[in-house]
Parts: sequence; C-alpha cells; structure tokens
Amino acid sequence: MEQKDLGKTSTGMQANLAALLCYLPGVGLIISIIFYIIEKENKFVRFNAMQSILLTVAIFLCGIVLGFIPLLNLIIPLIWLASLILAIILMVKSWQGEQLKLPLIGEIAEKNS
Repeated sequence: MEQKDLGKTSTGMQANLAALLCYLPGVGLIISIIFYIIEKENKFVRFNAMQSILLTVAIFLCGIVLGFIPLLNLIIPLIWLASLILAIILMVKSWQGEQLKLPLIGEIAEKNS
C-alpha cells in the first residue's frame, strides 16, 4: 500500500503516526494536547489532536452524567467499549492517512485546527 504524503510536521515525525498516537487509549488525551500545542505546520495532525481532545472530553462528560442517573449508569461499560472500538477505527484511519471527521466534534476540530 502506497503511503500518502500528509505534509511536513514540526516534530519531524510522520504525520500519520502522530495522528494515530492521538487516539491511543489511556494516554491519547495527553499526547493530543502536546501535539496540538507543538504542531504548528501540519493540519492533519492538528485536526486529529483536536478531535481526540474533544472526543475524550465528550465521553468523559457522558460517563459522569450517566453515572448520576439510576439504571442508565448500567450502560456506561457499553459506552467505554464503544469508545474503545471508535478509537481503534480512528487509529487505523489515521495510519492510512484518511481524515475521518466525526459528526459535530469533527466540525469543531476542523475549525480549530
């Protein structure tokens, strides 16, 4: 498979690898914040970093809100599983050099990248 040219990055890292790291479960939020701050040149990396930040915050807030509602807090494990599957899909798409824009979050990320 031929690698897409996603442009130069400030870090010297391949853009698709940097974007993939943004969605890494457990540490993606920290990595995304770092890349969003230090990456000035590459829109692909900045977009994925911002989308990862927004997605992580949305999932976190959803978990908190559902935790306070009896019975609905039973679906929290399903939300975490769905977010893990989504993270894997986003990592694969990023590695392939494709920009998968999520509804609403992707629009906001695109405007801020």
